[in-house]
Amino acid sequence: MRIIPAIDIIQGKCVRLSQGDYNKKTVYSSSPLEMAQRFESYGINFLHLVDLDGAKSSKIINYKILEQIVLKTDLKVDFGGGLKSSKDVEVAFESGASKVTLGSVAISDSNTFYDLFKKYGNDKIILGADFLENKIKTNGWLNDSGINLMDFLEYHISKGIKYVIPTDISKDGMLKGPSIDTYKDILKSFKDVCLIASGGISSIEDLENLNDAGCEGAILGKAIYENKIELKSLKNFIKTNAG
Repeated sequence: MRIIPAIDIIQGKCVRLSQGDYNKKTVYSSSPLEMAQRFESYGINFLHLVDLDGAKSSKIINYKILEQIVLKTDLKVDFGGGLKSSKDVEVAFESGASKVTLGSVAISDSNTFYDLFKKYGNDKIILGADFLENKIKTNGWLNDSGINLMDFLEYHISKGIKYVIPTDISKDGMLKGPSIDTYKDILKSFKDVCLIASGGISSIEDLENLNDAGCEGAILGKAIYENKIELKSLKNFIKTNAG
């Protein structure tokens, strides 16, 4: 299972939100690049970079930070937040993203979403499925879509989507454990999906449980920044589990 720290960006700073609330923001670093370099120094190979400014304004904003991280580390970065147009996705890949995470556009403009999917392939496009009480939310978690999580996944997986990041908004930033039962249900229903767990991870035990459940990756945020999981412990986990 891959270990994927998250760096969320607002106004050039590394932040975390609680349950997706832009008014509940904690700044952890003024330099996302330094944070990324620190992760890399502990044997981490992957990064989930989220442009929260972009998510709120529905267009890519913080691509220069992506450029810097790709230039000055060897991390494989998946980039998301505000990617609604072909041009924005092109900018993300030109800036060095290995993958992009698309969620809102899959609902608001499915034609564009599948044009991008056909152009870049299922190894490059991750479906972001942000949910609250099993309903998909969009635009930086600000809007309700009314679409059921499992219906959403079934539709897109049937069209060839391989990677999905289902984020339980009620868990995100709360450090109370991930939605492991939901993930087990998804993995049971969709045998070939590569599920990247996100939201609520707060301990090495959580990671072990997600690994045992069959998750392909796990995104960690606040647990690292609040030292609930030490980077040296992550390094050991990666050595043991080839993440």
